[in-house]
Amino acid sequence: MPRTEPRPTLSEKGLLTPANCVVAMIDLQPQMLFGVCNFDRQTVINNNVLLAKASRVFDVPLVLSTIESKSFSGNTWPQVTAVLPGNEPIERSSMNAWDDANFVAAIARTGRKKIVLAGLWTETCVALPTIQALHDGFEVYVVEDCCGDVSALAHDNAMKRMLQAGARPVTALSVLLEWQRDWAHRGTYDAVMDLAKAHCGVYGIGVEYAYTMVHGAPPTQFPAYTVPE
Repeated sequence: MPRTEPRPTLSEKGLLTPANCVVAMIDLQPQMLFGVCNFDRQTVINNNVLLAKASRVFDVPLVLSTIESKSFSGNTWPQVTAVLPGNEPIERSSMNAWDDANFVAAIARTGRKKIVLAGLWTETCVALPTIQALHDGFEVYVVEDCCGDVSALAHDNAMKRMLQAGARPVTALSVLLEWQRDWAHRGTYDAVMDLAKAHCGVYGIGVEYAYTMVHGAPPTQFPAYTVPE
């Protein structure tokens, strides 16, 4: 549905805006998720779905990439592909996406120098492209709660390494709110609140409570669940 209000231009001054960044999601595949031990796996799925939906709300380009999908890792999670119809993942054999010319070219085609990056596993498939992208003059914002690794030590070491190299840590919710920035921006307000209620736990429940109990709005109506035959 087309927006009824134009999106305002946000000040940058070092911040993320919908106009200055690209999202990259790397190796959100079943076999990779099996190995995640530092975060709850369902929460990792939820946070990536939130980030993918936010990219749709704010029209931020998103590059998907997979590794060895047929021989080892499996397809991108259907929860993510459902949000991104027609977005075909860039298939790689390299652990480091920045070694893949097609992936780098897809990032470059967006013309954006800030990369909001999520993926599995943090120590390898997130850290390696992050460090090399930084070396090549990009800014990288690692969405930490959308990443995961085989142990807490592996994840924490990877985050330290990337931060020492110049990456910025963010979360899926912080990215969403940084893109919105001002609740007076009504063109995306309802969509952001919808995402909060669906994916942001206690914050979303607080939004629902404020709507219904404070402002007298009717309860949110999610689609009815139909049991598969």
